Parts: sequence; C-alpha cells; structure tokens
Amino acid sequence: MIPAPFEYERADSVDGAIQLLSVKDDAKILAGGHSLLPLMRLRLASPSMLVDITRIGELKYIREDGDRIAIGALTRHHDVANSELLQRVCPILPYAASKVGDPQVRHVGTIGGSVSHGDPAGDMPAVLLALGAEMTVRGPNGASRTVKADDFFRGLFEPDLASNEVLTEIRVPTTAGRGWSYLKFNRRAQDWALVGVAALASNGAPAAVTLTNMADRPMHASGVEEELAGGADPARAAERAAENTRPPSDAFASAEYRHELVKVLVRRALEEALRR
Repeated sequence: MIPAPFEYERADSVDGAIQLLSVKDDAKILAGGHSLLPLMRLRLASPSMLVDITRIGELKYIREDGDRIAIGALTRHHDVANSELLQRVCPILPYAASKVGDPQVRHVGTIGGSVSHGDPAGDMPAVLLALGAEMTVRGPNGASRTVKADDFFRGLFEPDLASNEVLTEIRVPTTAGRGWSYLKFNRRAQDWALVGVAALASNGAPAAVTLTNMADRPMHASGVEEELAGGADPARAAERAAENTRPPSDAFASAEYRHELVKVLVRRALEEALRR
C-alpha cells in the first residue's frame, strides 16, 4: 500500500529536530525507518510529518564513559555488533545486535530507533532491560533527563518519550566476569522472535533474566530471578519462566505454545550463561 500524504523535513541537529517535532504533535522521527515505514505503508501509522535525523553525526558513537559505555542513538546495529569495545566489556549487546533482522536491516537500522519503537518482539529492549541500561532523553529548551530501562518501556509501542523529545544516548554497564546468553526462537533468521530470553549470571550482582515477546513490553522473569537468588539450578528456576507473562496469540504461535517455549529457552539460556 501507499502511505498517507506527509511532510518531510531534515534536521541537522538534535535541537533542530526537537523544534520540528514541536510544530506538529503527530510528527515522527525517521532514523533507519525499518520499523516506521512498514507501518506507514499499511497505514497503521499516518504521521503528518517525518523529521529525518539520519545526518546528525553527534548521535553516532560508542565510547567509554566512566564505568559505563555510552552509545549514540543513531549508532547502527552493524556498528554495535562489530564494536571491539562492546565485544570486550559487554558482549551480550553486540551478540544480540548481530541477530537483528538481516545484514540489510543491520546496516541501516539504529539501536535508538529500535528502542524508541518499543516493540516487545524486538531484540534490543529485552537485552537493555537485563543490563539495567539508562536512556538519555532530550526535550525543548535544552532539557535532558535520564530514564532507566525498567521505566522506559511503558507498554505496546509506548516508550517514555513525549512527542517533542528525542532519545539521544543509551548507557550500559560493563559485564566483566558475568556469564551471559541471548536466545530467541523464530521461524526464519530475519523474523521477529516468537520468544526471546536474555540472561546475565550473577557475579556479585543479582542474576538477570528478561523476556522478549512475552507481554506488551520487555519484562523481567521475576520468578526465575527469585529462584536463582535462592540457589536454584537452571531447570528448577526455568519452571517459573511463564509466571505473570501475557504473550500474544497470533498466526505464528499461540499464547499456550509461548508459555511452554519460554521455559525451554530460559533453561538453555541460564545453562549457557553459567558456562561462560
């Protein structure tokens, strides 16, 4: 299908993008476009204006910043996947980035775009939730705020972003000494995950297990984390993987199927994390 008519503006700076977004409440940011444009073609989204931020170079970087790694929102999935810094100090993130879509998607799609889209079937949100990432959001008049991943994903396609705010940076901790795993089950390599699991083993910090496509947002497998804190093995902990989940039933899998699948993937992810 053909998208509904819209205006197009290109921003050369973050502040310029915010000014443009403030003109119309239903304006949308265009970064990689792999999430937004398909919705527009199906007319599931009909913004009156697209604000193109792809040429804002200040949002493309990966660098150390104290005890965290700062990632610009316009950093491509390909660059995250191939970052030697991230591979060394936070390997779960580049690994997950390498599993996003296919090479064409990874060379154009951005980590900030994926996070801002808020799709519960996306790979990045669950991994960032497990890491305890922080999002830097900039708004009008130079205002800036930091939002923890636990608070950023508020619902289905509903990130904590006002219509005139821009996600500018994602900050993740280093995970030296912690085992990790990201597993997802899909029909084809480039498909969205039917179910995905991100796991970080403990190493002084509590173990973290988060789920992809098991609710209207990425979520902690709280029952699993509770069992691990009590010393349970992966098999026992995984039995609680489906607690409090609300997976969809769709053409690809029923909610009941996902309830059983998540237990298998959590057990495998925990076993893999503990081996690393």
